[in-house]
Order: sequence, then C-alpha cells, then structure tokens
Amino acid sequence: MTDARTAGAPTVLRVVLGKRLQDLREKAGLTFEDAGRALDVTHATIRRMEKAEVGLKIPYVEKLLHTYGVVDPAEVEAFVALAREANRPGWWHRYRDVLPDWFSAFVSIEGEASVIRAYEPHYIPGLLQTEDYAREVLRAGRPRASAEEVERVVAVRLERQALLTRQNAPLVWIVIDETVLRRPIGGPELMRAQITRLIESCSLPQVRLQIMRFSDGPHPAMYGPFHIFRFQTDELPDVVYSENLVGSVYFDDRDDVSAFLEALDRMCAQAAPAQRTEEILRDILRET
Repeated sequence: MTDARTAGAPTVLRVVLGKRLQDLREKAGLTFEDAGRALDVTHATIRRMEKAEVGLKIPYVEKLLHTYGVVDPAEVEAFVALAREANRPGWWHRYRDVLPDWFSAFVSIEGEASVIRAYEPHYIPGLLQTEDYAREVLRAGRPRASAEEVERVVAVRLERQALLTRQNAPLVWIVIDETVLRRPIGGPELMRAQITRLIESCSLPQVRLQIMRFSDGPHPAMYGPFHIFRFQTDELPDVVYSENLVGSVYFDDRDDVSAFLEALDRMCAQAAPAQRTEEILRDILRET
C-alpha cells in the first residue's frame, strides 16, 4: 500500500523500468548495498530508483546494467532510450501548479491502463463528465481555489477524456450509484446535458456503465469510491486507487486488490445489467 499524500508522480514507464532494474539486480544475486557501492551511492538511492521515487539518471542506469551483467550494447542502448523517455514529464506536467502529486500519479496510471474499473457513489466519474458538470463539481471540491485555478483543473479533466476515443482505448467499466444521478448539480439543464452525455457514452464500444439502483439495496462497496487499474505489461500488478480529502492511497498487494475486485464483481452482478443502463438513464432524464 502506498500513501500518495507525499509520493511523487512517476510515469508508468519509470515504474516498469524500476521493476526491471530490481529483477536484474536480484537475478545477479546482488543486494541494495552491492548496487550502491557500484555507483558510490547509498543503498537507499538504489531502492528509490527501483520504486520509481526518483528519476533515472542515465549514467547510473548504464553503470547498473553493466554491474548486473547486461553487456550487449544494443540491449543497454534500448534500456537507456526507454529511461530517457521515462524521464520526460507527462502532458499533465504543465498543470503541476494546480495538480497535487498524488493526483498526477493517478493521471499517469489512468493513461497507461488497459482496463479501468470503478465504483462511484458521489458524482459522475471524471472521464464521463461534461465541461459544465466538471466545473460545478470542482468548485464545490475546491472552495478556496480561484476561478482561474478551477478552469485549469477543468482543462485537465477534459484532456483526460481523450483516452476514450484514442486508438487502443482502455476498457472503462464503471458502476455508479443512483444517488449520483439524482443529486442536483448546477440545475436541471446542466443535469439533463450530463445524463445525455452518459447515454451517448453507452454507445462507445469500450465503455460499460452500470447503475446501482436504490432498489438494489446494500452492497459490498458502501464504504466509498475506488478505481481498479489493469495494465498490459506483466511487470505492473493491478492497482487500486482510493481518494480522500487530503490525498489518496494506492494498493497493489494481491490480497488487497482481490478484496476490491471481489466487491466490484459482486456489485456488477447485483446492479442493473449494462444493457439496461440507457433505459434507466432515459427514465431519469424524463424526470429531470
């Protein structure tokens, strides 16, 4: 489990390369201290590189690869090229003045996931929000922010939505509580536009939306919202993201992730099937 209140925001590629360096070190039978001596740094520096808590200094990477027995020039150059790419800031870096590190990490993970599953009991998930809905939600959540700051965070949210229509878009499978659709945000006209956006989203082949109705009763995730991310690379485990008022927590322990997956699977079986979502949304739209 990682508490992201103080963690940085590495790119997913940097996380992958950190794990590859760890695998190479362990296969070479070397400890953190052994690797640190090769670089004339502390063992903590090696540990932080492997955990993607610091950037990958190219001279360090090259020296570690040789220390671990990677001597093929082509293999070294390929790894170094990936390290250079991993050190480049993501597109969200230009919004670093309004995004905390813990949420920058979320954007990085979201952008690289092949499957995004979530439960949301409070508001429409960011990937499916209209601009006006996003603005109202962000104003409520950031009462001390200036209008300019809110608009910059709205811009981030809208840019994130590009992943829904990109090539090789991830599967986005979300369960939302009926409360989300009944809570008035910004007035009836805004809510009608937002529900219409959800109806349109249902036509996207990679979006699966289910609604947990009031009549469905209690369910396993009544404690709060969460996201589950899955990646194509074997080096990255499934990651669960849970947010709170002052930060977020990431879980990648297998037992922890399994608990969230089991809860979400039960909810998906309990909620209205995705085939009925558009019908439910249209009923609510007529009432709004």
